[in-house]
Amino acid sequence: MASELIHRNQTTQTPPVDNPSKPTTFVKQSTNPLQYMLRGQRLIFVFIGITIAALFFKAFPLSKHHQESTHLTRRVLFETRHEGSYVKRNVGGKVPLGVMRKSLRIVVTGGAGFVGSHLVDRLIERGDSVIVVDNFFTGRKENLAQHFGNPKFELIRHDVVEPILLEVDQIYHLACPASPVHYKFNPVKTIKTNVVGTLNMLGLAKRVGARFLLTSTSEVYGDPLQHPQAETYWGNVNPIGVRSCYDEGKRTAETLTMDYHRGLGIEVRIARIFNTYGPRMCIDDGRVVSNFVAQALRKEPLTVYGDGKQTRSFQYVSDLVEGLMRLMEGDHVGPFNLGNPGEFTMLELAEVVQETIDPNAKIEFRPNTEDDPHMRKPDISKAKELLGWEPTVSLHKGLPLMVADFRKRIFGDEKDGGSTTNSMSSA
Repeated sequence: MASELIHRNQTTQTPPVDNPSKPTTFVKQSTNPLQYMLRGQRLIFVFIGITIAALFFKAFPLSKHHQESTHLTRRVLFETRHEGSYVKRNVGGKVPLGVMRKSLRIVVTGGAGFVGSHLVDRLIERGDSVIVVDNFFTGRKENLAQHFGNPKFELIRHDVVEPILLEVDQIYHLACPASPVHYKFNPVKTIKTNVVGTLNMLGLAKRVGARFLLTSTSEVYGDPLQHPQAETYWGNVNPIGVRSCYDEGKRTAETLTMDYHRGLGIEVRIARIFNTYGPRMCIDDGRVVSNFVAQALRKEPLTVYGDGKQTRSFQYVSDLVEGLMRLMEGDHVGPFNLGNPGEFTMLELAEVVQETIDPNAKIEFRPNTEDDPHMRKPDISKAKELLGWEPTVSLHKGLPLMVADFRKRIFGDEKDGGSTTNSMSSA
């Protein structure tokens, strides 16, 4: 018997017949796909396979992370003005503070400074993993010593003017010297930090899909012609003054942040921070609250610049941190004013410090500094409405907490007295 080789969809030879004198005939099998499927029981097995696959994907759906990763861009939020109120479109999911949530990996630039270290405390307390990036120009390791050894905490000595690669979910960008003493010391470095540093951190947010929060400043309003200052006010800034490295640097940082948001779909948030005070603030940074407190403790005259009628608003650092976290977790881009609308003249502030520390402290008047704003008071109605935020700690309540910290650092450990911190509030 001759062996047969049968190949699918090819011509096959029929079995030999009894009469060898008859010519051999060949039969071509059908190549129609439908007829092939209907032959035998193949169709039944196809239906069985489809049913099993459907049941499997129903029982084990794709993870939320995998579903989100299929989107080409992150959620983008745009805010529009409509009949006096803000209308949001395509908003991202909001995670209320205090609610059980997934632990995040967060980077805080300038996290060894005054405001940054208090923010790190809150994030660690909430259960997040925090990476602090700081070049220690104005930051202090002592501000973060309580977290050394915590597996959820990392500290990297790095200047944001140079790029850095990290895998994170959120970026709080605080890095920049904020007091006039520090940002005037090296104005070119200050504006590079504001511009190049912000570009680098926005680039990181773009690469890893992180949400980015810029801590801007009330200094973007300059010496304001509008009082109080609302977010819609464009400011009155001297672009060639001694403070412009900081003022214009922050204005440019806001521009870059919004361009990345509109053009590349990066999730961003912008906070404009007004004067802030509290523990860990630099003792000799030239800002009025720290100056008055340190001078009163050292039995020195309180130095008031100009006629003392300039006004400022002072918020305690815990109120600011709460506002930053609400902004980051919320649905709105901003910018948002974060400050205390309670307004004090410099003379009134000096009297509060006298009352708190030394009623016999003297007041000494000196010539005013260049481009020093005459009035500074935030309009926080937008933050109240959209973030549900407003300051709760009064100056009379918060100032004694700062005084206790300064007293310990001045008299208990002199070497800390000259250390500096990295607040993002303005003087």
